[in-house]
Amino acid sequence: MAGAALGALQLGRRAPIGVSTELAIALSLAGLLLAVGICVRQVVSAGAGEQLLQVAGTRWGTARRARRTASRYAVRVTPPPDHPPVPDHPPVSGHPPVSRSEPELDVETVRAAAKEFLELYHGEDPHAGPLEPRLTEVMREIDTTGTYWHTAEELAFGARVAWRNNKRCIGRLYWHSLQVRDLRTVSDAGSVAAHCFEHLSTAYNGGKIRPMISVFAPETPSRPAPRIWNELLIRYAGYEQADGRTLGDPRYRAFTSKLIQRGWRPPERPGAFDVLPLVVETVEEGPRMFQLPDQVVHEVPLEHPELKWFADLQLRWHAVPVISNNRLEIGGVSYPAAPFNGWYMGTEIGARNLGDSDRYDMVPVVAERMGLDTSHEATLWRDQALVEINRAVLHSFTTNGVTVTDHHTESRRFLIHLEKEQRAGRGCPADWSWIVPPMSGSQTPVFHRYYEADNQVPNFVNDPDSTCRALRGGPPAFP
Repeated sequence: MAGAALGALQLGRRAPIGVSTELAIALSLAGLLLAVGICVRQVVSAGAGEQLLQVAGTRWGTARRARRTASRYAVRVTPPPDHPPVPDHPPVSGHPPVSRSEPELDVETVRAAAKEFLELYHGEDPHAGPLEPRLTEVMREIDTTGTYWHTAEELAFGARVAWRNNKRCIGRLYWHSLQVRDLRTVSDAGSVAAHCFEHLSTAYNGGKIRPMISVFAPETPSRPAPRIWNELLIRYAGYEQADGRTLGDPRYRAFTSKLIQRGWRPPERPGAFDVLPLVVETVEEGPRMFQLPDQVVHEVPLEHPELKWFADLQLRWHAVPVISNNRLEIGGVSYPAAPFNGWYMGTEIGARNLGDSDRYDMVPVVAERMGLDTSHEATLWRDQALVEINRAVLHSFTTNGVTVTDHHTESRRFLIHLEKEQRAGRGCPADWSWIVPPMSGSQTPVFHRYYEADNQVPNFVNDPDSTCRALRGGPPAFP
C-alpha cells in the first residue's frame, strides 16, 4: 500500500520530457487516487458452515470448557501494527465478493429483486412450474408484509447459486452438491448454536467433508434475524502476553480479549489452539456464548512425510471450514445467519493461517529447524520452508482421511467450472486476486488469464459491522 502511494507521488517527477506539467500533475493525482482505492479496498476486505453446552447465567455468563491438551509448542508472534488484519485466503467454500452495510430495502426494491430471482429459478429449473402464478403470489405477499417466504426448493436453489456466483471462491465446480439445511423457523440463540454444532458433525461426515449450509431465520420488517459473531464456527484464541506478543492466533487477539472480559474462561493452561466459544446474538436475548463440545471439533495433527521433527511442533488445524458471519441474499430476502462450508484447500492453512507473518508465522520457525540459510532473502529460505509446511498439511489431512485439495488440482477444476458455465450461457465472475492461490501462483492455470468480476445475485455478503464483531468482539448488532 505504501509502495503504491510512493509510486503515485513519483509519477509526476518521472514524466517523460515533453509532457506538460498539467498532465504530469494529473497523472500523479490519478496514481494517488488509485493508491487510495487500494487502501480502501484492503480495509473493507479486512473489515473482509449434539450436546449443547450452553453458557448459563447472564447473557454473557460463563462455563468451563472440557480441558483440551495444550500444544507444547506455544506459537508466539509479534503482533502487526494497529490496522485491520488481512483476511484469510478464503476456504474452498469461498468468501463473499462484497463488503457493505446491510441495506434496508424498500418494497419496490424487494419486488424487483424477487422478480429477478424467480425468473432465474423458473428459467433454470424445468420442474419449477409456471412462473406467473408464483410471481403473483410473491408480489401480493410483499405488498402485505414487506417481504416473502421462499419455498424450500427456492431456498435450496438460491443458496447453491449464491455459491456459484461467489467470485472469490475457487471451488465452485461442486455448487450443485451443496446440502441445504432449512432452519428458517429457528431464531433463538440456544437453538441456533445447537444446530451449528450439528452442522459441524454432519459436514465432517467421518472425514469425507460435505459442502453444507444451514439457513436460519430471515430478516423481516417485524423482527431482526439472529447473528453469529464468529468468522468461522471454529476459530482459535489469541492471548496477548506481557511482552506484547501473542500466544495463539493474532487475528483473534482482540476478540479473545473481549470474550474474556465478558466472562469466558480459557483453559487452565492456555495454548496455541484453544477453540473460542460461539457467540450468537438475537434481538431479544442479546449476545450469548456457547462452548463448542469437544465431539464436534474435529482437528488434524500436523506431521511431515519426511521431516520427523515437524510433529514436535504440535501444530494442528480444524477439519471443517464453516464460514459463519456472512449474509446470504436471495431475491431481496436476507439471511444474516447462514453458516456454510466446502473443504479446505491446503494453502489456506499452510500458506495463510500458519504462514502469514501476522498469523502463526511458522515460516521462520520451520526454516530454522530445517537448517536453512536465513541470512538474506536471496537464498529463498522462505519459499523452501513454506513448501514444506504445505506438504505437511496435505500429508496430514490425507493420512487422517480428511478431505483436502491442493492448489494445482483445484485450479484445474476451476477452469472446468468456468467452461461449464460458459457452455450454459452464464457468466462466471471471478476475482483474480482471490482465485490465484497464495503460493506458486504462476504455476497454476488460473494465473494466466483475465476474469469478469461483476457481482451477481444471489450471493454471500460480508458486512463491515459483522466483520467488526468477528475481529473486535463488538459492538452488538442490537444495542
